[in-house]
Amino acid sequence: MIPKLHYISQGKTPQNHLDNIQKACVSGAELVQLRLKNLSQEQVLQTAEKARDITAHFQTRLIINDYYKIAQMVKADGVHLGKTDTCPTIAKKHLETWQLIGGTANTIQDCEVLIAKGVDYIGLGPFRFTRTKTKLSPVLGVSGYVRIVEALQTETPIIAIGGITLEDVTNLNNTGVYGIAVSGAITNNFNSIKSFHKLLQAPSVREQVWKVNSNNK
Repeated sequence: MIPKLHYISQGKTPQNHLDNIQKACVSGAELVQLRLKNLSQEQVLQTAEKARDITAHFQTRLIINDYYKIAQMVKADGVHLGKTDTCPTIAKKHLETWQLIGGTANTIQDCEVLIAKGVDYIGLGPFRFTRTKTKLSPVLGVSGYVRIVEALQTETPIIAIGGITLEDVTNLNNTGVYGIAVSGAITNNFNSIKSFHKLLQAPSVREQVWKVNSNNK
């Protein structure tokens, strides 16, 4: 099963991202996504290798944003692909069968395309305005999630994303989404991870240890 809470890394430098990933793992994060922008592939690879070492120590799943070949190289638990990134069907050819593929969506049509391509989860958003992305898709709000989730009726996990805070979780739970992805609210207070888990009714201990083949060790 995919964790209900995803932490998306933040930081001005690669080391900032690594420090924040370490703090998230210490605080009980079950899945973190390494999201690096405007860096060379070599820098991303080096940072991903270090992130893999950190997350492996805590048995935390690691998702690499955009760079599916790097996800394969460092034996990350998967990759998250944006709307303008590589097609999931192409990435799947390069990844192991146990590696997750997530995709970004903003509309019902986006979701339907991703489901048809066999993604393991969908990052649907944004919930509200956020400065994390430079080219932001139209904001969905609670009503947007209700409309899309009811229309899709899919078993593919829908992860809400975009400016989400602790105060939003109850309302988002009521929309039928599977889980949430959080960046700023957790980076500003890593102790909030336990509160997010409680509201999501997600395990904050390793009740569901990520089991993959020995190649991931």
